[in-house]
Amino acid sequence: MVPETGGYAINTQILRARTTDTRAVWVAAIALPLLLLAPAFWNGYPLLQWDTGGYLARWYEGYLVPSRSTVFGIYLHVGEDSGFWFNLGIQALATLWVLQLTLRVLDLAQPRRLVAISLALVLATALPWLASMLLTDIFAGLAVLALAILVLHGERISKIETCALFAFIAFAAATHSATLGVLFGLCCVGWILWPVLRKRIPAKGLAQGSLTIATGAVMLLSANFALSGQFAWTPGGTGVAFGRMLQDGIVTQYLRDHCAQEQLKLCPYRNELPATADEFLWGKSMFNTLGRFAGMNDEMGYIVRRSLAAYPGWQAEAAAVATAQQLVHVATGEGTNGWIPHTYGIIERYIPAQLKPMRAAHQQKWQLDFTAINHIHVPVALGSMLLVAILFGRGLWQRRLDDLTLLAGTVTLALLGNAVICGVISGPHNRYGARIAWVATFVVLIAVAKRFGKNAVGDSGAA
Repeated sequence: MVPETGGYAINTQILRARTTDTRAVWVAAIALPLLLLAPAFWNGYPLLQWDTGGYLARWYEGYLVPSRSTVFGIYLHVGEDSGFWFNLGIQALATLWVLQLTLRVLDLAQPRRLVAISLALVLATALPWLASMLLTDIFAGLAVLALAILVLHGERISKIETCALFAFIAFAAATHSATLGVLFGLCCVGWILWPVLRKRIPAKGLAQGSLTIATGAVMLLSANFALSGQFAWTPGGTGVAFGRMLQDGIVTQYLRDHCAQEQLKLCPYRNELPATADEFLWGKSMFNTLGRFAGMNDEMGYIVRRSLAAYPGWQAEAAAVATAQQLVHVATGEGTNGWIPHTYGIIERYIPAQLKPMRAAHQQKWQLDFTAINHIHVPVALGSMLLVAILFGRGLWQRRLDDLTLLAGTVTLALLGNAVICGVISGPHNRYGARIAWVATFVVLIAVAKRFGKNAVGDSGAA
């Protein structure tokens, strides 16, 4: 029998623990979204990026442009009247929702643990900068976690949560082709492994995950038709791939080898092509003179296809190098500085009411510098990516496919798929690495919590 005093002491401990957890819930619900948006609050305006203007313009211009999702453009348009704070609110709440849902399905849902892990992500990763920015990047990493929950842990969530995850993943896939490609690749790997791992990877979950990607594709096609009258995919894949090949020297070599036999628009410029894809596609190059994408799409596609056949060894080597480089390009803040004239021009032309608060922001006064931040973010990101791959490898070596191993494997494959898609097609950029590297840090923090964390008295009592 338990003495009354002992039982009273235990009950008191339980009540105190529950009171503490209640406070932690309120802290998580109120303080964490605000912390996730701390960069935007400091800036005085949502953070802008070089590409932001292209998305904003989709609602107003009524035609498709390369690599600019109309779905994300519509999403931004919905928040215009709020100065885009509505969009940032959605991004912060979606982030908190996916983080807590991931912890919950892994039996780590204690509020204090959510607060501690979230604080670590805010302080040491790009996550708050992504949540504070008007760009698709915040949805890339969140979609990977959401897909893992839907596919692997569908039985642990409610029907409402399943529907919400389904819609969220579809939307994320529609905001950027690279995000869709990573999610599609994860589902393909899941189906390949399913015959062997059917006890760990439910067929129902895989079917739902695959359907979200198809829904995202339909969503994008429908938005493109609604805004432009064209039931077509967002253009630009060929041009972006051409830019990467130009940067690797492949385009120049092809022109030198074939201009004597082929009449190409770029032949007169073969000895004066820019050194980088960004200079060619977005700078003041002969690309403008030759009609940009409208005038060059067919020729760029032709050169891409012929170059793949003409230099297969070179292409394979360049792809491997680009993938490796993309894996280590993880610095925060690329394209988020004071020099984004196209985005400024779009806001001035179509949303003039936003000019005053935009121009008053620290970013527009060149007061935003990521140098010191990246002294922390880069080593944390690289270390986390290495550790999450080790976690996955150790689980495979020990033949222990528990929840942590499956999550680490999902994130490892997502990191690799992101590097292949972005590095090989677009060329390595820090932006593409930073938008997903924080997920590796999240998994490492989960592993630490599982290894060293112990349930509080209140948790065990509630159980």
